Amino acid sequence: MIEEKKSLLEDGKEYINKLGPGLISGAADDDPSGIATYSQAGAQYGTGLLWLSAWTFPLMAMIQEMCARIALVTGQGLAANIKHAYSRKVLYVCTFLLFIANTFNIGADLGAMAKAVQLINPNISFVFLVIFVGIVGLLLQIFIPYKKYAKYLKWLVISLFSYIVVGLMIDMDWSTLLRDGIIPHITFSKAQILLITGILGTTISPYLFFWQTSQEVEEQIAEGKVTVKARRGTNEKEIKKMRVDVWTGIFLSNLVMFFIIAVCANTLFANGITNINTASDAAQALTPLAGKWATLLFAIGILGTGMLAIPVLAGSASYALSESFGWKEGLYRKLNEARAFYGVIIVSILIGILINFIGIDPIKALIYSAIANGIISPIVIIFIVHISGSGVVMGRYKNSRFTNVIGWIVTILMSITALAAIYSLF
Repeated sequence: MIEEKKSLLEDGKEYINKLGPGLISGAADDDPSGIATYSQAGAQYGTGLLWLSAWTFPLMAMIQEMCARIALVTGQGLAANIKHAYSRKVLYVCTFLLFIANTFNIGADLGAMAKAVQLINPNISFVFLVIFVGIVGLLLQIFIPYKKYAKYLKWLVISLFSYIVVGLMIDMDWSTLLRDGIIPHITFSKAQILLITGILGTTISPYLFFWQTSQEVEEQIAEGKVTVKARRGTNEKEIKKMRVDVWTGIFLSNLVMFFIIAVCANTLFANGITNINTASDAAQALTPLAGKWATLLFAIGILGTGMLAIPVLAGSASYALSESFGWKEGLYRKLNEARAFYGVIIVSILIGILINFIGIDPIKALIYSAIANGIISPIVIIFIVHISGSGVVMGRYKNSRFTNVIGWIVTILMSITALAAIYSLF
């Protein structure tokens, strides 16, 4: 019996040790933009869009796995690989769109974090909070290695699991949840098309593609593989470890997504709250669990995910631009070793702060940023599927025929929703 317990503990420890960039990517995926978009989906359509949590899980996991595999085989980030495979013009357009989308997303996240704090203390100035949170996040990213403080922020993100607890506490019709969680339901209204695009954009997000590859590279550098030549090539053991990491991170991300939509459907939609205009509206979903403390729990979750996501957003844009222009990059480097790399991070966060002062509603901005990501994603996915499916680049670790088919299906589906969203906006 004792030996069995030891074996289970050892297996659990081994499993946890396999988790890294994929887990962080999954956690960052449930950023304030994601929380707002999923909450709006549940409030506006009940369980009608719940199916997206199940359908996006394997699609997102396979795309993230492609990204990680590209990094493990080539020893370089996604932008560097796009640079080798396509013209510089293509790369510059891609990275420019990423920078714009990420910067807007940073601004939306900062605004949401400020509004979340105001739920606890409404007397604190919104302007002060946006600037304070933005500067704190910037200083952490510049002067403290991301891995060091990310492991502490993960505990704040655990507050998001409160949606799971609420879901298990309240009386929900699980037969309806299972049905709507599997069978797609689309009304083809402009509002729903935009929201579906937003959900896809905040789930299968371009910033996560670049972040995943870059962090895989940093993992290799941490192991002493400081040159591209030393990092080039991988093995089955590394591939298996990466897959466990990626699929675990994405599963947890989509599990939280499922429960956010389900809980908001059963607490907000069921009580006539069909449009989330404020952070307070979104926080009401946690009332069955936390009562008067619901706003505090919601605020902690928003702050935790925001502080995790902002470095990912700023960092992924910086990795992409640095690889595009041949600058020294990497969060493992100090400021004086990679001035241009950190310069992009500084500029993106400062612009993100300023976005909050042009009159855009923070909650609406979160959903708009998700829609922007949904429009950009298929462009980047085309490059990912092509590169990861190339025998010249990937050798024996290229996509299988099945993986290629799934990749192109994702591309087509997201392209259709992106075009439909653009049409709906005009």
